[in-house]
Amino acid sequence: MRVTWREKNARQWISELSDRIGMAGWAALAVTPALAAEVDQHGAAVRDILLFGVEGAGAVGAVVLLAAYGRGLLDNAADLEWTPASWLGVRLMAICQLAHAHDVKPLTDDTYALPNVT
Repeated sequence: MRVTWREKNARQWISELSDRIGMAGWAALAVTPALAAEVDQHGAAVRDILLFGVEGAGAVGAVVLLAAYGRGLLDNAADLEWTPASWLGVRLMAICQLAHAHDVKPLTDDTYALPNVT
């Protein structure tokens, strides 16, 4: 599959976001079942928002949609400090996991499953 310029930039942004969450955030996710469940719930909500709320979402690589959504969240919360345990931090972790799971494939409403990212 040919990767577009947008997909490459979106991957880069997701990678930088993942780095910003940091090892502490990903480690907390791996050892805290409640946080993992919360990230899963946020991931399902994000997927549904993008899949059912964005016209033509099925024709765009997931990583592009997810990066745009994440950027929008951060733009609207520019003055907020966020941590992996805050609502925004959990939402951003879910975005990263979805991006890693779907990458350039379109989002689908198939069974929701996220890989462990550590």
